[in-house]
Amino acid sequence: MRATFSETGRDGGARTGVVTTARGSFTTPRFMPVGTRGAIRHLASDDVHALGAQVILANTYHLMLRPGADVVAELGGLHGFASWDGHFLTDSGGYQIFSLGPELTDEGATFKSTYDGSTHLLTPERAVDVQALIGADIQMVLDVCPSSVADLGVVKSAVDRTALWAARGRRAFLDHGDAASRQSQFGIVQGGTDDALRKESAEQIVALDFDGYAVGGLSVGEDRTAMLDGLDSCMGLLPSDQPRYFMGLGDPIGIVESVARGVDMFDCVLPTRHARHGTILTDQGRYNLTRAEFARSDEPLDPSWPESPAARWSKGYLRHLLQTKEPTAARIITLHNVAWLLRFMDQMADSIRAGTFESFRRGVHGVWAS
Repeated sequence: MRATFSETGRDGGARTGVVTTARGSFTTPRFMPVGTRGAIRHLASDDVHALGAQVILANTYHLMLRPGADVVAELGGLHGFASWDGHFLTDSGGYQIFSLGPELTDEGATFKSTYDGSTHLLTPERAVDVQALIGADIQMVLDVCPSSVADLGVVKSAVDRTALWAARGRRAFLDHGDAASRQSQFGIVQGGTDDALRKESAEQIVALDFDGYAVGGLSVGEDRTAMLDGLDSCMGLLPSDQPRYFMGLGDPIGIVESVARGVDMFDCVLPTRHARHGTILTDQGRYNLTRAEFARSDEPLDPSWPESPAARWSKGYLRHLLQTKEPTAARIITLHNVAWLLRFMDQMADSIRAGTFESFRRGVHGVWAS
């Protein structure tokens, strides 16, 4: 089923809207917590529901290796498997091409399993088959994400191969019959920070008529100015009546600047990874709870936000749990950080609808620029 986007509010280039799929709908701008293996680290599906998340991101590469796509399918698909009735978006394995460095040919990517060393060929067609089998609501086409420090020839090769794989992946998806009636498929734009290659990739991917479009290959080590320049190169070419997704972005300034340019969807491990290392997200910025100054503090993690799901526990107590490596600390702080970022997105949406987005944007820079 083709994903559709209905705009519900606008302030400058920033917009709010509703994305509709075969499963139902979710509102934008939308942050999608990362549940790589079908669960957000330290959280259960009822936690995620209580926090107000509407979409979870899971990963094709990891699920096809453990427990296996057939096992996920037998246990009810992703939704039954994880007991989650919201949306699942699945990455295709393209990020693992960036992070694991498999052998690449035009046929596909040959990985050595991070679990047992076995060899697996992931082709654009297999990425479609696996995501169809596990029952994603939105599946991503397989792409090649180069490093931010790759030379121009490597980036050009990644753009060419991404286009080749996108055409094959789109054809495989549309030929899938039942899956294509239940799922949506997004294409991915590559091109690094090169303006011409970004535009070339966007034109190639849009020509394949996907159900939504993602900007990949940014926020992978380049500075923010280069990242936003890369985004500016291609955003005007992506259809405004379909969802637009920035892959792997979770910092508040990056998000607010991307929303200002018309992006609707985001994912990142930032709030959960920060939580495991004791970094707290607050309206005043971030801080690390392991600092000695918090050992005797009876304040909650964010005194300005009494509704935080972690508000009942003190900084001193949670620091103690971190210092003694008690897993409860990561769970409680993860609840707080994920809730904070989802609330941040809601506040941004409110500012767009109220016509005060520029004021919100300035406030984000004022807090997070340091």
